[in-house]
Amino acid sequence: MEYTEIMVRYGELSTKGKNRKDFIARLGGNIRKSLRSFENVEVHPNRDRTHVVLNGTDSSKVINRLKKVFGIQNFSPMLKVEKTMEAVQKAALEMMQEQLKPGMTFKINTRRSDKDFSINTDTMNRELGGFILDHFPENDVKMKNPDITLRVEIRSNGIFLTSAVINGAGGLPVGTAGKGMMMLSGGIDSPVAGYLGMKRGVEMEMVHFFSPPYTSEQALAKAKELSGKLAAYAGSVQFIQVPFAEIQETIKENCPEGYLMTIQRRMMLRLVVELAKKRGGLAIFNGESLGQVASQTMESMLAINDVTNMPIIRPVVSMDKNEIIDIAKDIDTYDLSIMPFEDCCTIFAPPSPKTRPDLEKTRYYEQRIDVEGLLNRALAGVEITNIHAEEQFMNQDEEVFAELL
Repeated sequence: MEYTEIMVRYGELSTKGKNRKDFIARLGGNIRKSLRSFENVEVHPNRDRTHVVLNGTDSSKVINRLKKVFGIQNFSPMLKVEKTMEAVQKAALEMMQEQLKPGMTFKINTRRSDKDFSINTDTMNRELGGFILDHFPENDVKMKNPDITLRVEIRSNGIFLTSAVINGAGGLPVGTAGKGMMMLSGGIDSPVAGYLGMKRGVEMEMVHFFSPPYTSEQALAKAKELSGKLAAYAGSVQFIQVPFAEIQETIKENCPEGYLMTIQRRMMLRLVVELAKKRGGLAIFNGESLGQVASQTMESMLAINDVTNMPIIRPVVSMDKNEIIDIAKDIDTYDLSIMPFEDCCTIFAPPSPKTRPDLEKTRYYEQRIDVEGLLNRALAGVEITNIHAEEQFMNQDEEVFAELL
């Protein structure tokens, strides 16, 4: 069935009091960005719900996009008909023929905002329910917890029917909790961390370090496509690519092998902090999971965090790998993440990195490099791309290669 409108209901937004208006406006903007490729769709946010008018657009494609927009509790695709009982009966019969199976129960739930319409809610419920029973004698009406609830909304511009409630992504509209800088690698963990931060309303800018010629264009494309997966939850994201090869080469030439990873990550964090200051970021997010790799011990975190007092948020810090993988599969980032294009975190990884680096030794060894000069040159080479929902960057050969893994 091709629907004419989708009615979006809010979740946590109902508790936001005086801020509710701003939250709803932000959600409306995010929905518009998510649906930007559907030229005929109109989005109308209201206090109690948002109406997405399809104007002939394929409803199934719009539904798939709306499922991922944070701030939506659930939504219902609706069919608009003329304001006559005959039109309502015809549409209701078509809906029930698609959905009502033998033995299932149903009820009619009518709301009438147009008080001038001659049929009141009780009469509509009774007459339409009787009409359905006449055509489906194997089914029964059930007022509490029926299998299907056919909702009828009588408005001034028509009558709208729906019998489906589709769960949304929940959470808060992206952007209502401020801006964060996500340290996005090409691995499994950081996209999941970005997703979890966005679910709590954080507008994420994806910061990705790349080191040509040591890392490939495929690795960069992979990180951008991961960003496109995450953009589906907000409509679009900013992707910030930071050149890192000179810094890695310099550290490798001048610092002890066991401290390479620690000092590299200190430099990464300094760069992200500078980007946050320039772009209004309030916190740094990363995909660190405690104890998962050598650089993710508390001693390592202490040595790395030493370079800033900006908040560092680790949404997956207490999760084990299987928990993170389950979320990655749910949000469709897992298959991309396991594609074997190396990122800069792996190319200079020493065979035996320090799992408990000493902070004073770390500071001492770091004095061997020109920290300020390296940072300034890296920041001068930054490139920023606006990435939209589900935007693709991998070429066909790479997709075929991934299918063979």
